[in-house]
Amino acid sequence: GPDEHSAYYGKYVALVPDGDLCDLLGRQLAETLALLGQIPESRGTHRYAPGKWSIKEIVGHVCDTERIMSYRALRIGRGDTTPLPGFEQDDYVPAGGFEQRTFADLGEELSAIRRATLELFRHLGADALARRGTASGNPFTPRALAYVIAGHERHHVAILKARYLGGAGNGA
Repeated sequence: GPDEHSAYYGKYVALVPDGDLCDLLGRQLAETLALLGQIPESRGTHRYAPGKWSIKEIVGHVCDTERIMSYRALRIGRGDTTPLPGFEQDDYVPAGGFEQRTFADLGEELSAIRRATLELFRHLGADALARRGTASGNPFTPRALAYVIAGHERHHVAILKARYLGGAGNGA
């Protein structure tokens, strides 16, 4: 619900269809990896405009964000009431060195992170998923963080398709 996350994250939550979220996260990973597999390595540093992230930087950003959101879900789900700090994505991306990596390597990292995310959410009980905590000065539940992870990836995949791959997803 809207009381489980800040309004900013509502745009990601709204992108998540109804249904079993763990099933969606599993299917979503397969779809994202298939899309990345269609992109030639030579396009990895492509930016659709000056100052925008490259394709590889977007993938790295999705990895970093999922790690952070999962960590927040773990802490809140386990009853840790310590307010959690925010993170500045525009500092993380350049420090990640993503453009020096291959799509295969980035895909392996995304897969490993998603497997860990799925294990976490599959084993958080209903009480843990509904616990309330604070991150970046905003209220969150682990349940909402799972939706943010799914919606955030959907958001960036849509951008990849529309602005980097011409809507076709074929690397053209």
